[in-house]
Amino acid sequence: MSIISFRDVTIGFGGHPLLNQVNFQIKRGERVCLMGRNGAGKSTLMRLMAGDLQPDSGDIVRMKELRAVMLPQEVPQQLQGKSLDIVLESWKPVDKKVDSIPLQKRHVAEKNLSRMNLDPEARFETLSAGLKRRVLLARCLTHDPDILLLDEPTNHLDIDAISWMEDFMLKYGGTLLFVTHDRMFLKKIATRIFELDRGSLCDWTCDYEKYLIRRQALQDAECDEWKRFDKKMSREEIWIRQGVKARRTRNEGRVRVLEKMREERQNRHKRQGSVRLQIQDAERSGKKVIEAEQVFFGYDDQKPIIADFSTLIMRGDKVGIIGSNGSGKTTLLRLLLGENYPTKGLLRQGVRFEVAYFDQLRMQLDENRTVAENVCDGGDTIIFNGKSRHIISYLQDFLFSPERTQSPVRILSGGERNRLLLAKLFTQPSNVLIMDEPTNDLDTETLELLEEMLFEYEGTLLLVSHDRTFLNQVVTSTLVFEGNGKIGEYVGGYDDWLRQRNISETVIKPEKAVSKREMEPQRSRRRQALSFKEQHELNGLPQKIEALEAEQKQWILKMSDPKFYQYPGTEVAKGKTRLEELDREIEEACNRWEYLETAYTKLSAQEDSAITSTEPH
Repeated sequence: MSIISFRDVTIGFGGHPLLNQVNFQIKRGERVCLMGRNGAGKSTLMRLMAGDLQPDSGDIVRMKELRAVMLPQEVPQQLQGKSLDIVLESWKPVDKKVDSIPLQKRHVAEKNLSRMNLDPEARFETLSAGLKRRVLLARCLTHDPDILLLDEPTNHLDIDAISWMEDFMLKYGGTLLFVTHDRMFLKKIATRIFELDRGSLCDWTCDYEKYLIRRQALQDAECDEWKRFDKKMSREEIWIRQGVKARRTRNEGRVRVLEKMREERQNRHKRQGSVRLQIQDAERSGKKVIEAEQVFFGYDDQKPIIADFSTLIMRGDKVGIIGSNGSGKTTLLRLLLGENYPTKGLLRQGVRFEVAYFDQLRMQLDENRTVAENVCDGGDTIIFNGKSRHIISYLQDFLFSPERTQSPVRILSGGERNRLLLAKLFTQPSNVLIMDEPTNDLDTETLELLEEMLFEYEGTLLLVSHDRTFLNQVVTSTLVFEGNGKIGEYVGGYDDWLRQRNISETVIKPEKAVSKREMEPQRSRRRQALSFKEQHELNGLPQKIEALEAEQKQWILKMSDPKFYQYPGTEVAKGKTRLEELDREIEEACNRWEYLETAYTKLSAQEDSAITSTEPH
């Protein structure tokens, strides 16, 4: 049973509508991720669901007495007081104090704070960003919502807080609709994906990996359809320029068809372009970029923020910095940059050290100046890689329209501000790039482009981020704050750090020596771990999976064509059924392959180990 339905809902604020005849239903217990480019209308859709906005046309059908509660993207700055009072604030009667709230509701609020591991007496204004978001989440849950709307719930949270949020959402059991740029959070939480694109909403009832494949197939099919349309229109334009040879009815009809095609081509709503990212390279730095030996840093009468820290960062290294909020990540960056000096120890920087710094608080942006003025400081051109570029042309690479370049920064969205800061940052030639939380508010496509650019960057990168997927894709090593000022150094990204940490925490027990005689029957049994039939099956599985995926792609392309849905209903149903069967068959084949491959790998490793242990030394 659906708890909320949109029927041909349309809303806009001038220009193309943000939502254009959108239809969907959400059932109780579903966890839906809402995706889309910055400015696509995600927040507008959530406000419609919450009842804060009314559509221009269409109907929103809600379950009787539906309670939809929204957790905003930004923490309100004016909130002050005890955590319990913040949670109870929305229950407070008009012109009355919190103390007048019924005892039963106070018990509910205290229970929710307990679920969040929060102290009811703690002052809200003194809490970290992660704990503040927990308080606001407790306030939402106090209303016992039928659907909980979360707008970027992981923004400004550290990795521990994000992991806590994931665990809580999985155990929550209620209905969720959330917007997030954190792909690992999305993969773990979402059971369904909505994508807003040019006013339309696509419903993808699948996981994130399958969504990426199907979306790409749909975009390819649309591109092919437009190419065919444009080719046909081009032929008709050539014909009309040759002149209508006779006033025959057929020719008049052809002219009318061409006029209709021109109108359709003019009204085509193209997909928003991608950000074009490029860094200006400075002269190469020295081979050694930063060297630290037993560095301590702290303030008077306090425990050191950084204790006994040593590292060597070479040219081309890409170093991720991981730690909880307030642990000292930004302090470490400033120390490595030479803005702070160590209390004790030695810190050296290499030669030809040219830095570009991305500040997570965006303090480098002047709120009252326009977008263009923030980048070129009042001029109309910039020098990029030795060539002059007009500021409007340059900012269009970052998806700012000519009109938007004249807007003051204070009216920009969070995603637009991050893109502007990237635009400003990349006007500076650099061989050392410092990025403090660059992923906040960026849409997924821009994140992936930024990943690719940083991966190919030939200079040195220091990156603070709580985006685990971003760290995995970009960095070659990680510095991790482990408490009491200690910073551990690990090879690889976030997942590599987890694996190395778990290995270091595991106590390895010495194995009992096994004689050659004892080994013989074990080796004999291990050889039988894969039968001839299983070995034959293992060899054939890659080809089977490849064939299934090829058939799946063909069906996706076929079903992406709008003409497909003009076929009889039985043909459409057959296509949907076969696509579901292919999803299931591919998953089963992959699981089987993984099982047999693991068994084979273990067998080979055991036999190699057995042979090694029986060889004379």
